Amino acid sequence: MIALTLAEVATAVGGRLVAADPTTRVTGPVEFDSRKVEPGSLFVAFPGERVDGHDYAAAAIEAGAVAVLGTRQVDGVPMVLVDDALTAMGPLARTVVDRLSELTVIGLTGSSGKTSTKDMIAQLLARLGPTVAPPGSFNNELGHPYTALKSDERTRFLVMEKGARGPGHIRYLTSVVPPRIGVVLNVGTAHVGEYGGSVDGIAVAKGELVEALPARADGGVAVLNADDPRVRAMAARTTARVVLVGEADDAEVRATGVTVDGRGRPAFVLVTPEGSAPVRLGLTGRHQVGNALAAAAVAREVGLPLADLATALGELRPASTRRMDVFDRPDGVTVIDDSYNANPASMSAALRALADLGRDRRTLAVLGYMAELGEFERQGHDEVGRLAADLAVDRLFVVGESAAPIHHGASAVKTWGGVSVLVTDQAEAVAAVRAQLRPGDVVLVKGSRYRTWEVVDALRADAATATGNGTEGVSA
Repeated sequence: MIALTLAEVATAVGGRLVAADPTTRVTGPVEFDSRKVEPGSLFVAFPGERVDGHDYAAAAIEAGAVAVLGTRQVDGVPMVLVDDALTAMGPLARTVVDRLSELTVIGLTGSSGKTSTKDMIAQLLARLGPTVAPPGSFNNELGHPYTALKSDERTRFLVMEKGARGPGHIRYLTSVVPPRIGVVLNVGTAHVGEYGGSVDGIAVAKGELVEALPARADGGVAVLNADDPRVRAMAARTTARVVLVGEADDAEVRATGVTVDGRGRPAFVLVTPEGSAPVRLGLTGRHQVGNALAAAAVAREVGLPLADLATALGELRPASTRRMDVFDRPDGVTVIDDSYNANPASMSAALRALADLGRDRRTLAVLGYMAELGEFERQGHDEVGRLAADLAVDRLFVVGESAAPIHHGASAVKTWGGVSVLVTDQAEAVAAVRAQLRPGDVVLVKGSRYRTWEVVDALRADAATATGNGTEGVSA
C-alpha cells in the first residue's frame, strides 16, 4: 500500500483515532491475519462469534503493526475505530487507488473461467510492468479491497476478478475499485439460485461491470465474448469502446483453426487488426481458447505487441490451485485436478477436456455437487451426467446424495457403455477409484468446494508412496 498517516486512514474510512498518533504512517501491508503482519502494517480486526480479530490486536502491534482498524477499543492499542471494519476497507482501497494516477485497473466477471482468465491477464501484463492480482478466487467484498491495497506507486496494472451472489454486488465492487477495462466472459447458470432462478437476471448483474466503465472518450474499454449472445448484448449497456472476442467472424480479437493435441492443449491462429500469429497454449481444455482471447484483448489494449503476445500466450501456465491442474503419476495415470469449484458450464468444459486428453485411453470422472443452482439443481446435475455418458466416460463416480442426479442422468443414456457409481463421501470415492484404477487411465476430479480435492490428494499420495521418494508426478 502507499504510505498513509493514521489521520489520512481515519479520514478515508470515516473513523476516529483512539490512543494513536495521527502522524504515524502506515508503510506496510493491510492485513486481517495477525500472522501476516509486518512492521508498518495496519491490522484489520473483524469481530466474530468463534474468532474475534480484536483478541489478536495486541499481538499484531507487537509484530510491528502501527495501528488496528476495528470496531471496539482494545486497551493499550492504537486504534482506528469504525462501525464496520469490512465496509471500511472499501473506502480505504478507493483512497489508495485514486492516488495512483499511473495505475490501470482491469475488472473481469463471468459465470465460469474468471479465475483462470484473471491469472492469464496478470501473467501477460506482468511483462509490461508491476502487476497486482488476487490469489485464487479472492473476488468478494473482502478480497476486492484487500487486493487493491497491495498496490503502490510502482504498480502499473491491477487485475480484479469480480464475483457476485446477486444484483448490485458487482456495482458495489466497481465503486470500490473503478475499472478502466472490463471483461465479461460468459453468462451461465452458476449461482442461478441466488438470482431467483433467472439466467437473464445473471446477465443483468454481470452487465453492471460494463455499465461502470468510463466512456470511450475517457479510455473505457469493454471486452465482450462475441460467442455468448447475452454477453454480446451488453454492448448496448456501456459507453465504453467495445472489443468483441471469440470465434465469431466479426470478433476483433478472434481464433481460427482451433485444434487440440493429445494432452488436451489447444492451438489456434490469433487474428487481430494488427495481423495474425499462431498460438499453442500450454493449458488444458478447449475452453481455454476463449479465456486466452479475452486475456489477449486486454494485453493488446495496454500495449503488448502481437509478436510478443503470441509468444506470451504460449507460455501461460496455471497459477491458481486446483483449476485444470494436470499431472502424471509414475504409473502412467494422468490426473486432472479441477476440484476447486464447479457449475454446469465448467463441468461441461472439464468433461470435454477429459475426453480430449483421454483419447485412446480409459477415462474416469469423479464428480461432486454443484451448489446454488436453485430450481435448476436437478436439471443441471442431470445434464452433466448425460454429457459424461455422451462423451463416453468409462467410469463415473458421483460423490454424495446431493449430486445423485448426475448418476441418474448418465445411467439414463441407454447407448452408454460405461458404468456410474454413486458413493456417499470422499473416502468411499477414493476407495472406489483405487479399486478401478489402471495404469494409463485419465482421471478428472471436480466439484463445488465439498472437499472433492481429497480424492486428488489421495491420488497424489498413492503416487508418492509407489515411488518411495515423495514425488507428486510431473505437471503438464
